Formats: sequence, structure tokens, C-alpha cells
Amino acid sequence: MSIHEIDMSKDPRREQFAYFQTFPNPQMGVTVPVDVTELNRWRRRMGLGFFLPFLYCAERAANGVPELRRRLRNGGAVEYDWCPSSHTLALPDGTYGYCALRADRSFPEYLPYAAAEQERARHHSTLDDGEDAESLLFVSCLPWLSYTALIQPTLGPSDSNPRITWGRYESREGRLMLPVTLLAHHALVDGVHVAHFYEGLEHEMKEVVSIQTL
Repeated sequence: MSIHEIDMSKDPRREQFAYFQTFPNPQMGVTVPVDVTELNRWRRRMGLGFFLPFLYCAERAANGVPELRRRLRNGGAVEYDWCPSSHTLALPDGTYGYCALRADRSFPEYLPYAAAEQERARHHSTLDDGEDAESLLFVSCLPWLSYTALIQPTLGPSDSNPRITWGRYESREGRLMLPVTLLAHHALVDGVHVAHFYEGLEHEMKEVVSIQTL
């Protein structure tokens, strides 16, 4: 994983970058109903669960937006070449731990790798994201609820890890709609970048659905 510093004094968003860092609560969040009808049909045809295909698409969509790969550091900003996801994983005792995955590979390669990592995490998972925590996209799922808004916890004003959350899909006029929430630090991310994430998510789902065999 490579990383480079961003000279925000020369960045077009330098004023926004400085301004939003003065806020006590600078994170911005948006929840959008996403049409997952075709992805759900495809994963059923393939005999797969819903979570991993959607996680794969969400991670790749986020990495397609450079601003979502940026993090605050020492008053400046850095940008990663790739940001893995770290998702909550239910454990047998009713609690949860974290499992980190990288979707920088084809989906047929990703599927067995992700399943193996999840199995490993079930036996060795903790709530410590490790030394690479700065790079992560924090992911969680609320499969019990179809919601319209979500408030997510952050560590404080300097917490710049994006958070991606989704709930339970529900049928609306013959389509399956999934609430998907993106939270990001406003010093690094504007509304147009959030829109690019959702556009990328739609593109990634179409790419996965085009796969004929696994």
C-alpha cells in the first residue's frame, strides 16, 4: 500500500479544507436508497449471500473517488493508493469484531479470499483495527432495519475515515431498494464526491452482475 502527501495549499479545496477543520463536528452524512434488484437476482442465481457481493462493490466504488482515499494527518492530508474495508463481523457470543478485506482484485478471486478472511476473523477478531487503521473504510450493516437516516459515531473532529453502512432492502414498486449511508469528513469531501461514490456503486454492481460464471 502506497501513500503520498497532498499539498493542500495548492489544492482547489484549500479554503474548504481549512474551514471545516475548525468545526467540532465536521463529518457529513448522506443516506440514499440504492436499487439492488439486479444484484440480488444475480447473487441468488449464483447461490451467494448478499453481503460480500455488495461489500465488494461498495469498497471499489469508494476507492474510485480519490477524496475518499484521503485522510487528515498532522494538520495536512495524505492520500492512499487503495483503502481496504473493515467490516463488523458477528461473533458466536453475540458481540462483534472486525474483518479487513481488499477488493483490488476480480470478484471470482475476491470471493474465496474474503470467505477465508472472515472465517479467520471469527476466531481471532478484536476491536483493534491495527496499525493500518488510518487507511480503512469502516463498514457496517443493519440487516434488521430498512432506515431513512443514520447517525454514526466518530472519534472526534480529526476522525477522517469514511464510513459506509447499509440496512435491509425492501420492495418498492417492484424494485428492491437498499438504504446506503456514506459518512465522510467535510474538510476532505464535498457533496459532489459523495455523488461520485453512488455513481460508482451503480457501475460496480453492473460489472459484477455481468459475470457469467464463478
